[in-house]
Amino acid sequence: MPTFRRFAAGIGTLSLRPFDLDQDVLTLHSWVTQPYAQYWGLLTATIDDVRTEYERIERTGYHQAFLGTHDGRPAFLMERYQPEHDPVGGVYQPAVGDIGMHVLVAPPERRVPGFTGAVFETILDYLFSDPLVDRVVVEPDVRNTKIQELNQRMGFRKHSIVTLPDKQAWLSFCTREQYADATRMNEAG
Repeated sequence: MPTFRRFAAGIGTLSLRPFDLDQDVLTLHSWVTQPYAQYWGLLTATIDDVRTEYERIERTGYHQAFLGTHDGRPAFLMERYQPEHDPVGGVYQPAVGDIGMHVLVAPPERRVPGFTGAVFETILDYLFSDPLVDRVVVEPDVRNTKIQELNQRMGFRKHSIVTLPDKQAWLSFCTREQYADATRMNEAG
């Protein structure tokens, strides 16, 4: 049963559900070990390594993983976390209402124009559907210019380059209002 479902015109139905280790670990392993996922940091991971990492995430109580589907087929991963319990919380002062997010889109079987944007909108719609969330925090690797461009298109504003244990990252924020403004601009063309 999906946790969140959204229909995207021209794309289809995108859904989020909690990540299921037993059901999803092979799929995720096949994504994170491909060169396009280099910033995920698991290129040489074994299936057991991926399982161990997602067991760790599951145990934290402040970090949750979700599998995203496109018309019922696995298509993306989203992680939601509380910044005050994450290394990013050591490089800025987390505010009440902040939520952190990571996203990985699966390699496409076929290219669908606008797909990644629709995935991002689904994720942000889900995160902002929680009335306690005021701002989404991301920290992409400074070398990952594609995700930085997409973040900007969705309303994220770069704050500063920060040093995290595994990378130099662009700390960026998106408020509800910034996302609403970006969505209006994206719809206008």
